[in-house]
Amino acid sequence: MSELHKFIFDGLPVRGMVVRLTEAWQEILRRRAGNTATGAYPPPVRELLGEMAAAGVLMQGNIKFNGALVLQIFGDGPIKVAVAEVQPDLSLRATATVVGEVPHAAALSQMVNVNNQGRCAITLDPKDRLPGQQAYQGVVPLFGDRREPLEKLSDVLEHYMLQSEQLDTTLVLAADEQVAAGLLIQRLPVQGANNLGGRATAAGSDAMQAAQGRGSDASSPVAGTRANEDEIGLNEHYNRIAILAKSLKREELLTLDVDTILRRLFWEEPVLRFEPLAGETGPRFACSCSRERVGRMIRSLGVEEAEGILAERGHIEVGCDFCGQQYHFDPVDAAQIFTAPGAQPSVGPVVH
Repeated sequence: MSELHKFIFDGLPVRGMVVRLTEAWQEILRRRAGNTATGAYPPPVRELLGEMAAAGVLMQGNIKFNGALVLQIFGDGPIKVAVAEVQPDLSLRATATVVGEVPHAAALSQMVNVNNQGRCAITLDPKDRLPGQQAYQGVVPLFGDRREPLEKLSDVLEHYMLQSEQLDTTLVLAADEQVAAGLLIQRLPVQGANNLGGRATAAGSDAMQAAQGRGSDASSPVAGTRANEDEIGLNEHYNRIAILAKSLKREELLTLDVDTILRRLFWEEPVLRFEPLAGETGPRFACSCSRERVGRMIRSLGVEEAEGILAERGHIEVGCDFCGQQYHFDPVDAAQIFTAPGAQPSVGPVVH
């Protein structure tokens, strides 16, 4: 069962999380592999997308925000775009658009950052938007301070947190065909709201104002930002714990249970753990596509268009662009769409 474990270090300004996506990740891969138009992801793409899914859950679990967290990687390589979307209830979906040959064991730069033009975007999209309210989005390049290409997603996201949120963050990510997993260690923010959680609450028409930090009192965003910035790289407790976290090997993250991981890494540290999130409260796959929604889309095409497709192909097949699930309608299925009660044509196609 997929699970998210949160913990803090008692008396220290450090928090952490471990996520293990099992059946949720396997369902994403199963749908993609079952799509006759695309086929399964090449192993390097699968690894990148799994790491993105795990990172998305860690970042969503790290903030209080009633909306979707969308992590995107895009650039000029054979992967046009890769997306992981995590809802506030930790339901998730992920997809990648592959437009060219992906080399075996390709690094991040080979997949999406061939000419060092790749970008990583993190979007916080409020569920119930107020009038004029917009999503908050932060975008960073896929290179470091010296314009050197970053070859690991964890390096990109650590760089993002340091640049955008002024927070020391350590990430260890890994994925294979069975598990997508991640460990996050983060220095707790100093007083102030100008971090990812603070921006989540401010995401909207006043998000930029909050991000720029109006005011100068000790609890203002700008004061919090300066205090956070002053602490970067200097907290000895965080630095010690981060070194321990970085010693976690990929194979250990993928194969060991969370209890064993935390015991091996932090057996001398004062770890306080919270109740794990699993099952209905934990990470799980969910996509908004459905056979009913696809049926409404077909109905919106009109009878003549649908009959033309059936005459040419013998069936109508529609795949979800996000999760890869394919929906098959034979002539009998199509006839039922147009003869069902209330089957008047829709205004337009359904977006899923």
